[in-house]
Amino acid sequence: MFEKLRIKEHMEVASSEGQHVGTVDAVQDDSIKLTKSDSSDSMHHFVSFDDVEKIDDNRIYLKEGARIPEGLDNKATMDV
Repeated sequence: MFEKLRIKEHMEVASSEGQHVGTVDAVQDDSIKLTKSDSSDSMHHFVSFDDVEKIDDNRIYLKEGARIPEGLDNKATMDV
């Protein structure tokens, strides 16, 4: 189990395979609010604490099979 207090702004959120999912904008209730800049629809998206597997250094890893919000189409890897 991880400590919610360890989650800080600008931490990277990654899938269980280590692929970039998003960047922490804030902690809100029992969710991680991701920055708009990582979304293809320019909206904030949220990841539930229940989907977090672990925190390692400055990276948050999601559990295998965690729901990745639609709109996070890996904009960081898209050609602009």
